[in-house]
Amino acid sequence: MENTKKGYFGRFGGMYAPETLIPALDEVEQSYTTFRTDSTLQEEYSRLLTDFNGRETPLYEAKNLSRMCGGASIYLKREDLNHTGAHKITNALGQALLAKHMGKSRLIAETGAGQHGVATATAAALLGLSCDIYMGTIDMARQKPNVFRMNLLGAKVIPVDSGGMTLKDAVNEALRDWTKSIRDTHYVFGSALGPHPFPTIVKDFQSVIGKETRKQILKKLKRLPDEVIACVGGGSNAIGIFEAFLNDKNVRLTGVEAGGKGIENLDHAARLSNSEYSRPGIFHGAYSYVLQKENGQISDTHSVSAGLDYSGVGPQHSHLFETGRATYTYVTDEEAVKAFKCLSENEGIIPALESSHAIAHVLKCAPQLPNDSVVIVNLSGRGDKDIFSVADYLGEKI
Repeated sequence: MENTKKGYFGRFGGMYAPETLIPALDEVEQSYTTFRTDSTLQEEYSRLLTDFNGRETPLYEAKNLSRMCGGASIYLKREDLNHTGAHKITNALGQALLAKHMGKSRLIAETGAGQHGVATATAAALLGLSCDIYMGTIDMARQKPNVFRMNLLGAKVIPVDSGGMTLKDAVNEALRDWTKSIRDTHYVFGSALGPHPFPTIVKDFQSVIGKETRKQILKKLKRLPDEVIACVGGGSNAIGIFEAFLNDKNVRLTGVEAGGKGIENLDHAARLSNSEYSRPGIFHGAYSYVLQKENGQISDTHSVSAGLDYSGVGPQHSHLFETGRATYTYVTDEEAVKAFKCLSENEGIIPALESSHAIAHVLKCAPQLPNDSVVIVNLSGRGDKDIFSVADYLGEKI
């Protein structure tokens, strides 16, 4: 699906940024236009995806899970097998190459669960760039392994203790940094959000997920799936796998948000799925659905998963929601943790808590589907980073 006008998906998107950032955004847009058509840069990116990233990732038939559910056949797109353990590295490598092409010497990024921070630090180390990562102090506490990994890779992790001390606040601080450092710094957005051109750039880099998946399921089954499911925080892994199926009208696209402690109040991060607190607004440079309080202030959020704990959502998701091309639902913390344990025990795969939300949804819907149905879940990352959070949630000490 192409933008209906520059920087917009339907009525969502745009470039709502401080005047000081407009030259930097224009530079990124112009450089990315060159990047997309430069055969040398594209060959270098493809080489890194294959030799460094480890693509293509497998499409795995989860036979035990399918048998247990007793309905649809469940396939997992194994993005957890990417180098660094999540889909995030695919975008970070692309944007780091773009930064080199622009002559930048420094990368900054924000991170919630730490996977984008690790991916950006990894790409910076590979390409010889300095790297600073902004991270909320609550997220630093629950993602200690990834903080340590970022430090090992030579990045500086800058604690953010403002606001809710999570991803929203880390984005705020990264944007403040960028306004003061645009001469030598590129801001590596981690999800398909922010001001134009970032939603398009991240979508393009992550669209390799859907292209591989579509080719793999056609090779395996000679047919397309009935449904594609992915978790949605900012929405990069979901947009990445949805993109290749947007024109396949018989393929249902389902995004799963963080229902947290339930959606009756604001202890969740459900922007598109049945939340009375969410409505369109301008947030972090784009017009999209945002969780807001009655007076319009951006709401803090809650999720057991740091990577889904975000008040806004990528503008293309808002467009897919309003046009009905994709359906959005939510899964609570309790359901996600149960799914975390279920996939671990039945398939020998420890999923990221983000991905566990998508697994929890397929556990509910697959038994209701005909036996000849095929469902693909994008397993966006692995759960090593989450074992401390899950242990805390279950009241266990490790």
